[in-house]
Amino acid sequence: MPETQVLILNKQQIAQKINRIAYQILEDNLDEKEIVLAGIWDRGYKLALRLSAVLKEIASFKVTLLRVDLEKQNSKLVAKTDLQESEWKNKVIILVDDVLNSGKTLAYGLGVFLNTPHKKIRTVVLVDRSHKIFPIATDFVGLELSTILKEHVDVVMDVDGEEDRVYLS
Repeated sequence: MPETQVLILNKQQIAQKINRIAYQILEDNLDEKEIVLAGIWDRGYKLALRLSAVLKEIASFKVTLLRVDLEKQNSKLVAKTDLQESEWKNKVIILVDDVLNSGKTLAYGLGVFLNTPHKKIRTVVLVDRSHKIFPIATDFVGLELSTILKEHVDVVMDVDGEEDRVYLS
């Protein structure tokens, strides 16, 4: 580990944050028959997979997993999903990403669902850095972290040979 990296969350702490967020999602959706976890590729999707596994153990509602692919470097919303619109229409959508920095990725992710009727949309992030330049609020957050702009938060999840962790560098 380079000296410039500071461990923010270890594997156990990440698991605890995911469990807590899953229970918050459950409480927010007790009367639902189905929710859609829309994970932004790729680390947001990995987080959505983890949340889905916990929710399937604790919730009675169906959990549908949706992959959202965004062209993050594009100045216009360019996105595709791995499910048809009918799979999320008139349902609760929970948009999931690993880190909230400027809010652009979540704003673009929300844009995918705005032309489709839905019950409600919520957002989940593992780490909120509080540097928003887009009007994005997070509904469920693992950790709020005050950083300076030049710092970087690196989430490592499901990487072969590496333990889950969150670093600040």
